[in-house]
Amino acid sequence: MRDKQYLLFDLDGTVTDSQLGITRSAAYALERFGIHIEDPSTLTFFVGPPLHDTFMEKYGFSDEDAARAVAVYREYYRDTGIFENEVYPGIPELLRDLKAAGRTVILATSKPAVFARRILDHFALSGYFDYLSGCELDGTRSKKDEVIEYALELAGITDRAQCVMIGDREHDIIGAKKTSLSSLGVLYGYGDRAELEAAGADVIVENTAELRNILL
Repeated sequence: MRDKQYLLFDLDGTVTDSQLGITRSAAYALERFGIHIEDPSTLTFFVGPPLHDTFMEKYGFSDEDAARAVAVYREYYRDTGIFENEVYPGIPELLRDLKAAGRTVILATSKPAVFARRILDHFALSGYFDYLSGCELDGTRSKKDEVIEYALELAGITDRAQCVMIGDREHDIIGAKKTSLSSLGVLYGYGDRAELEAAGADVIVENTAELRNILL
């Protein structure tokens, strides 16, 4: 992976540990639909995939109710949940050194770009990313392969062999495969080895130290 020029990073579960804010936001939304969650930490399956899809797949919501649930989720997330979040140890230094080595660093997240930008700014990480690709608030470009394609377009990338998608969930790996990119799975996020292997990750690392060693 040291020869890859373009490094696409997922956000939640890869750059930041966003579980607290996301699960509390999800519990807040579910409460509005009469579903009480005693322990929001049981909702980690909301971290990573598109929210709309998760409300439908896990709770059987209709397309319309899922859209309403996402809107309610954002009532909590917009000003509170977004900052119930922290950067994984070693990530700022890794991003800094990748930039110093002349690599192109891109954020590719299914989170709305407007929220992703606020998070990067809040943690003083924006300067390490050359491009940011996320979805729109209306759900446009929420699938990971769509996010990746948009990232490649933003960066003007034509040689996909020079790219790697780095993420913690199967959606990152599947999105990379759909767009003909190499993939690197990380186990310090919210996916486990079985999930990443089943999705076909090219490489899997345990922690941010291993991630650093394989990229630099």
